[in-house]
Amino acid sequence: MNKIRAKLNYLKITPRKVRLVVNGLKGLSVIEAEAQLLIRNQRSAPVILKLLRSAVANAKNKKVDANKLVVDSVLVNQGPIIKRFLPRAQGRATPLQKKTSHVLLTLVEGEQVKPARFNILPPVKKEKKEKVKKIKPKTVEAKETKAAVEEKPGFFRRVFRRKSV
Repeated sequence: MNKIRAKLNYLKITPRKVRLVVNGLKGLSVIEAEAQLLIRNQRSAPVILKLLRSAVANAKNKKVDANKLVVDSVLVNQGPIIKRFLPRAQGRATPLQKKTSHVLLTLVEGEQVKPARFNILPPVKKEKKEKVKKIKPKTVEAKETKAAVEEKPGFFRRVFRRKSV
C-alpha cells in the first residue's frame, strides 16, 4: 500500500485544541474528511483542511487515484512552547505559555472507490456592482436627469451627513 504523508510544523494552536478536530477524521475517505472539516467552526479546521488538500496533491503527484484515498492516521504532537509574561498588579508577572503543535497526516490507498456522499463545490465570488457617478445639477433640466440617473442614497449616507437638514 502507498502511504502519502503531509506534515505541518509549528502550528500556533495548542495540540489539545487541534486533536479535538482531528480525532474524527481517522478512517474516513478524503471527500468525507474534507466535508467534515468544512463544517467545523474551530480555528484549526481550515488549517487541517489545507493540510489534507496538500496530502491529496502529493498523492496526485505520485499518480495515485484521489478517490481511493482514506485517512490512515493523524498525529498531533507538541511543538516548542513560546514563553512570555503578563504584567499583573503590584509589580508581579504571570507566565504565559504559547503552545505550538506539529501535525502529521497519513493517507492510504484503499482497495475500492467509495461512492461520494457529498458534492463539495468551490466558493463562488460575487461580482461588484458598478457605481453610478453623481452629477451636481445646475439647472432645472439637469435635476430631472439626475433623478433618472442617480440612485437613492443609502442608510448610512442619510444618517451620518456632515450637515444637519
